[in-house]
Amino acid sequence: MPIAVAVVTCAAFAVPARGSELVGRGLVPVSLVVDGQGRALVIMPGRRLLASGAVNARPPSRGVPQVSFTLRYGGKLQGGGSCPAYDGPPLVWLVTACKAPDGSYWALQRWQRLRPNYGGVSGSYELRLSHWTGDLARLQVGVDWAYRRFDHLYGRLTYAGQPVHGFRATRSGVPLDAYGRNLFLDTFDSGYGNGWRRENSFLAQSPNGQFCYGFYPHRGRTTGKGAQYRLTVIGPGVTPDVGWQGAAPGPFDPTLERQATAAQQPLDAGAGPSGCRPR
Repeated sequence: MPIAVAVVTCAAFAVPARGSELVGRGLVPVSLVVDGQGRALVIMPGRRLLASGAVNARPPSRGVPQVSFTLRYGGKLQGGGSCPAYDGPPLVWLVTACKAPDGSYWALQRWQRLRPNYGGVSGSYELRLSHWTGDLARLQVGVDWAYRRFDHLYGRLTYAGQPVHGFRATRSGVPLDAYGRNLFLDTFDSGYGNGWRRENSFLAQSPNGQFCYGFYPHRGRTTGKGAQYRLTVIGPGVTPDVGWQGAAPGPFDPTLERQATAAQQPLDAGAGPSGCRPR
């Protein structure tokens, strides 16, 4: 099947951070103001958080740290700052965004990253801050079938033409460095019940940012096969979180499966043993 493309949390002290940064939890009111010196102020009830020191992302490197914000609670912007109208690319889970006087963008996004696997609907809302110029990370996603009967997702995560991946992770797939990224998969109107529910999460693999996932039965549970699927991933560096949403592939179709196999082969190039083998 052809690939769809989504282009698509006091005291005043400095805290090193990484990734599109977690700056709050819950559904509290929030506002954002920025200046032209690479700084943003996140305003929440009872506190203010000043972010600075980072923009965009570096490609994966074992010897060079990923970019990260410096966060300072109780900070302020000279002149108070402002939030000029946002005219950048569409963003998933958007709360608010500003175009800074220097032409860069800042955004706040909020979503339930840590829902329980295999049908979870609950989970704390995370408020995440990003700062970037240019294009977002690119999330390529294709859908087909595994073993002619299980829905199957595959694709690749890249940024600025380079794969997004880490170098260390736990055996269960949790990244152990600032470059690694999990993709969070939700399913709609599935065997778990109505609406959007969490299926699982998985790593963008080294060295080419590839991923794949089959909706197989899991230890006696019903499968998460649904009518639609969506993926969300924290942006590399301090870039925005990106996502994809699309329909399930439907009944097995051998013609569409051949097209999907052809589309998947370039993604397998250089993937090594972690690659997604066409089935």
